[in-house]
Amino acid sequence: MKFRPLHDRVVVKRIDAEEKTAGGIIIPDTAQQKPSQGEVIAVGPGGRDENGKLIPIDIEVGDQVLFGKWSGTEVKIDGQDLLIMKESDVMGILTDVFSNKKAA
Repeated sequence: MKFRPLHDRVVVKRIDAEEKTAGGIIIPDTAQQKPSQGEVIAVGPGGRDENGKLIPIDIEVGDQVLFGKWSGTEVKIDGQDLLIMKESDVMGILTDVFSNKKAA
């Protein structure tokens, strides 16, 4: 099933959290927090201003993003756990200094 978010919404797939601490201690699933970063898999066309003019979204499919702990609505599409959130719930785009991706 294909899903296209409306307006200024994005669909994000969480990136799994590390299962070990820096010291090598393994964290059980029950003690792990839900990760607050993910990969954008779909974006809407953008919001509209008071005059009805389209304001495009700055986020692109494939971007790695950070978002708040309680951001978005959890949904399951084709067996995948996803989040649907507004662009304003995204705190920023993670970039690699060695990649050619745009800077946030």
